[in-house]
Amino acid sequence: QVQLVESGGGLVQAGGSLKLSCAASGIIFGINTMSWYRQAPGKQRELVAACTSSGSTNYADSVKGRFTISRDNAKDTVYLQMNSLKPEDTAVYYCYADVAIDQFGEVDGVDYWGKGTLVTVSS
Repeated sequence: QVQLVESGGGLVQAGGSLKLSCAASGIIFGINTMSWYRQAPGKQRELVAACTSSGSTNYADSVKGRFTISRDNAKDTVYLQMNSLKPEDTAVYYCYADVAIDQFGEVDGVDYWGKGTLVTVSS
């Protein structure tokens, strides 16, 4: 049974930093893409950053230059280093993983989500 558990959220002042972690368990064949999404009150969930198994990354324009996604494939863990935080970054941050279900990637993976961790940035 695959589970994703996020940690590292909290309250920080504008300009501060936080580092989120998401650890996956129950992984057998590895994880394709791991991503961070966020959802602010009254808004739709949006992609913040994504990282493939080979290390390719992409970011939302709103966080480029401030956030860095990284992952440790040996630990099935993805991180999000968030610097220069702004009040508009306040949201629940969700971890996402496209989990492989076969050894050779011949079958589409299965999507899993964490329960989310709250990040609040005060002005």
